[in-house]
Amino acid sequence: MTTMPPALSRAIDLLADPPADPDVTKGYLDLLADVPETDVTPKNTGVIQAAWASGLGSMLYDNAQAFARKLVSAWQLPIDWLDIPAGGVALDVGSGPGNVTASLARAAGADGLALGVDISEPMLARAVEAEAGPNVGFLRADAQQLPFRDGVFDAVTSLAVLQLIPDPSATIAEIARVLKPGGRVAIMVPTAGRGGEVLKWLPNGGVHFFTEDELGDAFEELGLVGVRTKTLGNIQWVRGRRP
Repeated sequence: MTTMPPALSRAIDLLADPPADPDVTKGYLDLLADVPETDVTPKNTGVIQAAWASGLGSMLYDNAQAFARKLVSAWQLPIDWLDIPAGGVALDVGSGPGNVTASLARAAGADGLALGVDISEPMLARAVEAEAGPNVGFLRADAQQLPFRDGVFDAVTSLAVLQLIPDPSATIAEIARVLKPGGRVAIMVPTAGRGGEVLKWLPNGGVHFFTEDELGDAFEELGLVGVRTKTLGNIQWVRGRRP
């Protein structure tokens, strides 16, 4: 019998539809193992998403992200602005290798909880090995249908992931739904600049490059307040708060 990690035990309490027999055999809670083939949720089959989802891609992503964080200020997570309370609960959508999730956990403190959601099994395996702990847990789930109840997170982040999701508007709406009143969200995406225009011509690239006001407008349409955007080159941060 597989022992339930403490962070995942707490995660189950946040789910809208907790599984009767949770699958944590790989160190993360797999909520997609029994999803039927008839599921109609849009899937990203683009070449870039396929590369990141592979074992080699997960390693390259991990190394590239670490390098970028050292050199590019645009990648710096706005931890102070997220204002995660001691003992708070935070979510990292498209958590990849888990380093951002771990940063959220440190901000929440030992009594807090940070959860990372990803769809890639190789990415989740790397995250579990590198970052899982008493207050850091990972789940395999679809960002377009987050499995959590309404209003359970103090903060939500998503870094360089939304562009790979087939229906990013669904994910944004889900993020707004799971935020507590007063909860904050910070999302980082690539915008459509020169590089974006080139990548758009890749066959089945599966990448969406956002226009300057696209995400900010979407945040406001969902009722988020205090919306701010900051663009550096082809990278944009968008922030907002649930009233």
